[in-house]
Amino acid sequence: MRRLTTLFPSEFLEEHAEELGVVERDRKLQIPAFVWAFVFGFAAGEGRTLAGFRRCYNSTADETISPGGFYQRLTPTLAEYLRDLVERGLDEVAVPNAVDADIDRFRDVMIADGTVFRLHEFLSGQFEARHEEQAGAKLHLLHNATEQTIVLC
Repeated sequence: MRRLTTLFPSEFLEEHAEELGVVERDRKLQIPAFVWAFVFGFAAGEGRTLAGFRRCYNSTADETISPGGFYQRLTPTLAEYLRDLVERGLDEVAVPNAVDADIDRFRDVMIADGTVFRLHEFLSGQFEARHEEQAGAKLHLLHNATEQTIVLC
């Protein structure tokens, strides 16, 4: 936690949010509380919902935000802001000179991932569920980290 708060001090989080236009009204949304609620309360764990994210934010912020007010803040500008934070974090922790020479033997670095998305019950007629579970769609991705490409499998 200390490493993260050193890397992302509250002043930086607020100033960068203002630069991008994430915050429209002065101080209704507390950016540091929002970021830390996202990182520790929403991005970690199995059951993630936007309602859970809002509850986590409201439990840490000085002023609570209504569901409508919260969802209005989930904008492309906010996504850009969070993307900037991830890039900054990666830039700060990357140590390119510490890579061993043996890594040159690899042509590509491939990352495979897969997940199952639960489908709405209205789609149960078109997509049957396995066993007693709710119907789902499988998504498999293959990411070539060397070339920065993604293949849907």
